[in-house]
Amino acid sequence: MTRLRAFVVVSLLVAGGSATLAGLAAAEGDDGDDVEVGAVNFVSHCDTSHRSTDDPIVYPKQPGRSHDHTFVGNTSTNAYSTLRKLQRSTTTCERPGHTAAYWMPTLLSGGQPVLPRAATIYYRRPTIDPVRPFPPDLRMIAGNAHATSPQQLRVTFWNCGAASGIPRSSTVPTCPDARAQSLRLHVVFPSCWDGTSLDSADHQSHMAYARAGRCPATHPVAVPAIALIYRYPITGGPDTALASMGQLTAHADFINAWDQDALTALVDGCLNAQRQCGRGS
Repeated sequence: MTRLRAFVVVSLLVAGGSATLAGLAAAEGDDGDDVEVGAVNFVSHCDTSHRSTDDPIVYPKQPGRSHDHTFVGNTSTNAYSTLRKLQRSTTTCERPGHTAAYWMPTLLSGGQPVLPRAATIYYRRPTIDPVRPFPPDLRMIAGNAHATSPQQLRVTFWNCGAASGIPRSSTVPTCPDARAQSLRLHVVFPSCWDGTSLDSADHQSHMAYARAGRCPATHPVAVPAIALIYRYPITGGPDTALASMGQLTAHADFINAWDQDALTALVDGCLNAQRQCGRGS
């Protein structure tokens, strides 16, 4: 089993005779990514699938209306995607049953599209309370496609990998080596759900970020925290931008089209069992 080269040792707080999970910090993951990981997680490596100007969350059944996106995971994602269609499709992810759909705005360098080498997707448990699997067809967006000022680095950031020594940033850095220390874009999804809505008008209000290991009362259901990382074969620099306009507009979309049994087994066997599974089972 591939293990994380470095990961956070999470303190176990004993209260009322039971051990609970607490604490997160930056660490180096499987691909040298600077990512907040808990001691319990599972990871998927997903190749690039395709590009298109579709967005089945923001513009369903309106092909070509969106800015350009780069899709990983489910190979069929388009403006007409439904849960049934997605679950019947194939995936670029290495884990069986990982037919969820993920996409980010396409990266442009000198005005030309750049496809990521691949994506690394971390599923973490950021809360003291056990987490529930995402319900089928849950949809959400993390980040702001219309941002004109830096977003919070806990939501999205650029870097060159932990080994580069270049800190995470809201703007695109210039990486020292396009092979070992290439440009990466990170987007971290919220991990607290309102418990009822599979989507919302802004595609974000039904979700919230955990604070100090707890979900807010308005969003009481803890779910896995997804960290989606695209790794690009370039060094970045000032002529690099996103198709959603500029370097500050990083965001990502997710539709839960996992095989639900496979997702539940990973959530229970890794996250709630407090096992650090990495890319293993």
